[in-house]
Amino acid sequence: MSVIFDINWKRKKSAPTATDEGLYLRGNTDKVVILIHGLTGSPQEMRFQAKFLHGKGYTVVCPRLANHGAPLEVLKKTKWQEFYQSTRAAFLQVRPQYTHVFTAGLSMGALLALLLADEFGDQLHAISCLSPTLFYDGWNAPWYKCFLPLAYRTPLKEFLYYKEEPPYGIKNEEVQRLVHRQYTNADLHDNQHAARYGYPYFPVSLFQQLDLLVKHLCRRLPNIKVPLQLIQARHDDMTSMKNSQFIYDRVNSGTKEIVLLENSYHVVTADQERGTVAQKLDNFFACASHPSRP
Repeated sequence: MSVIFDINWKRKKSAPTATDEGLYLRGNTDKVVILIHGLTGSPQEMRFQAKFLHGKGYTVVCPRLANHGAPLEVLKKTKWQEFYQSTRAAFLQVRPQYTHVFTAGLSMGALLALLLADEFGDQLHAISCLSPTLFYDGWNAPWYKCFLPLAYRTPLKEFLYYKEEPPYGIKNEEVQRLVHRQYTNADLHDNQHAARYGYPYFPVSLFQQLDLLVKHLCRRLPNIKVPLQLIQARHDDMTSMKNSQFIYDRVNSGTKEIVLLENSYHVVTADQERGTVAQKLDNFFACASHPSRP
């Protein structure tokens, strides 16, 4: 990531972007799965898994998190509680309609899934955390991350951004090239493609919100007893395997597992082993639906 300082004090207004409510695919069983995309991402990150699970009969809901797709000046002022509310609202909407309710989240979305498990307990039948992000400690994490807490305490957090750079959490070279073309010439105030592709810039103010979310969640982990799956790439460029192990060691789920991927980076839902991820989700949810099955 490279640091960007926005000195455009008299900012031009970003054109509003019409955003959909996310992905919705109605299945033909009594099972529903809520998929949660990552911070500054979009529901498109979860499209492969959505289609795969829908093909297995699941109803699939992937809500667009609060203010994602809106101008960056709007998104950067959003609190983590608002992101959670987007997820919570999706859960409350589908819960009465299905016998089995599952959820899976990517990166920050994994943390929101854990908050659902904390609040609603056995009303959720299983959750899967994909590349959970508690600490930015991967091999490509910026060296200056340790200075972020200093920026949180100053007005600088309103003007500092980090621009995504290769490999963008993706090991697959073809996908990486597509992202690179989209991000290379992106303007800080142009959110034209954000609703579909996410944002190439990451405001420091959102790093602070993620940090506050992590602190809140860490206190809640021992309360979680829902069957839990953690999927992490061994060579995740942004968050190391310590993230999954940290969660695994602190939850009180009777059923829990860590699945390690050998040929992916951070965005495991769109990378080389996205098919493996989808199959692992289906297998774990199927076992949770029939706990007596070996």
